Amino acid sequence: MLSPVSEEPLLLAELKPGRPHQFDWKSSCETWSVAFSPDGSWFAWSQGHCIVKLIPWPLEEQFIPKGFEAKSRSSKNDTKGRGSPKEKTLDCGQIVWGLAFSPWPSPPSRKLWARHHAQVPDISCLILATGLNDGQIKIWEVQTGLLLLNLSGHQDVVRDLSFTPSGSLILVSASRDKTLRIWDLNKHGKQIQVLSGHLQWVYCCSISPDCSMLCSAAGEKSVFLWSMRSYTLIRKLEGHQSSVVSCDFSPDSALLVTASYDTNVIMWDPYTGERLRLLHHTQLDLPMDDSDVHISSLRSVCFSPEGLYLATVADDRLLRIWALELKTPIAFAPMTNGLCCTFFPHGGVIATGTRDGHVQFWTAPRVLSSLKHLCRKALRSFLTTYQVLALPIPKKMKEFLTYRTF
Repeated sequence: MLSPVSEEPLLLAELKPGRPHQFDWKSSCETWSVAFSPDGSWFAWSQGHCIVKLIPWPLEEQFIPKGFEAKSRSSKNDTKGRGSPKEKTLDCGQIVWGLAFSPWPSPPSRKLWARHHAQVPDISCLILATGLNDGQIKIWEVQTGLLLLNLSGHQDVVRDLSFTPSGSLILVSASRDKTLRIWDLNKHGKQIQVLSGHLQWVYCCSISPDCSMLCSAAGEKSVFLWSMRSYTLIRKLEGHQSSVVSCDFSPDSALLVTASYDTNVIMWDPYTGERLRLLHHTQLDLPMDDSDVHISSLRSVCFSPEGLYLATVADDRLLRIWALELKTPIAFAPMTNGLCCTFFPHGGVIATGTRDGHVQFWTAPRVLSSLKHLCRKALRSFLTTYQVLALPIPKKMKEFLTYRTF
């Protein structure tokens, strides 16, 4: 299914924030979140010091010349597109921890903002949500850079945000106040539910692509799975030995991956709660003893858009790329002080953010999915594991469709 990928990720470009003299750049400069819009037309970069940059994608050609020679770009060089979207700077007034784009296109949102915000032109309305240090969530219109809503309710840092992929403009937020909150932007940002139960800060939230489940990861060894229909707890997934800090669903919703400070990624079947695989992060060419465990503590994990690869960022200064069916990484790239990673929605690029406020763009494996995988992905997008197991088909086919052939 997977062709061998021997190439290491190449650094395509690196964005560095401009540094005004009035700031103390030794604090609050972290890039805690990076995000691509679902259609791949915009990139959002939390560059520290309360600033979010909205950058049209792809980057201008002069920043990624042939052969990928260029390695850096200062954000002071605003995009000067001739008739094209221009780079925007959003001053959020607080340190920005979480970023999330709404699905695109979103016809209901166009009507909403046109009706209730006369100053907003009636155009295709892509929305960016920003989670802030003071517990606020600010909602921005991407095309214009206008602030549309300010959502209040959390009592501490809003660490992560996730929109439902269906386009319903339901937003989930995860906070250090140990709760998750559900907001309906079609109802002027009304808070419709508070999910409690975590005993520590909630680091991450992820909604399954079929919109049926919500995963939340906190400073705990267990992961919570919630129903997005009833907003009730489905189950706890237990298997990590330290705080879980990142989670992501596969594109067909059939798999869930969680990353922890225990240096492991666990791949789960979210429907049954079974642990399917453990991906251990060890230092390259160096023996690891107990005192060095923290060196490979994980920061972020994400699925590639076709569902055949994973990317992980760890404290050992490495970006790793994993093939779904292999137990060891297929590629590495050196990166210092990495905090987050995400794939370009059409594949081929991984974006990473660092403690220094930088963003790096790396080449990612490009693969033509096999017909078998495409069929599995299509079926699993609407069939649960239990429904697959009930089908009158051969056992080996069931194992393949439920990812039990590893």
